[in-house]
Amino acid sequence: MLLFIIGGAIGLVAIILLGLVIIYNGLVGLRNAVKNAWSQIDVQLKRRYDLIPNLVETVKGYAKHESTTFEKVTQARSACMQASAAGNVGELAKAEGFLTQALKSLFAVVEAYPELKANQNFLALQEELTSTENKISFARQFYNDNTMRFNNKIQMFPSNIVAGVFAFKIAEFFEITTAEERVAPKVQF
Repeated sequence: MLLFIIGGAIGLVAIILLGLVIIYNGLVGLRNAVKNAWSQIDVQLKRRYDLIPNLVETVKGYAKHESTTFEKVTQARSACMQASAAGNVGELAKAEGFLTQALKSLFAVVEAYPELKANQNFLALQEELTSTENKISFARQFYNDNTMRFNNKIQMFPSNIVAGVFAFKIAEFFEITTAEERVAPKVQF
């Protein structure tokens, strides 16, 4: 009888340890998925940051007197690169909002120059930037989906106990921070 109780206790401890290992490994896997998703955003943002100077230089050739717009785009790009290097999701989201607004201003300038809109280099750069923007959007969604799964796992019982013991921290969502980004753009013909 004593042997049966000891065997049962050992079996129970083994099941509990196995459960803890499974939960811990699940948390590590989700944390790594969030990091991977962030890396995907980072890759696309790097691509975007590399395209912007070429786009600005192309537009500068046509619109020399629009220097304020060019400076805003350059400053916003620089701020994004710094926030990206720091790895702070909230700061990067905020900086990305300013860059988006600056790019909208740049494209508004383009509207005043029909010969620029017909320039093949500009059209190719604009198409490349549009494609990159779509990839960034998908990467952000992928990141936020993984962040949600990870955060759910951290907050749900019994994994919240393991997460607390091993100091897993809630991941930050990539969210729109400026009111201007929430407004749908107006298209006028």
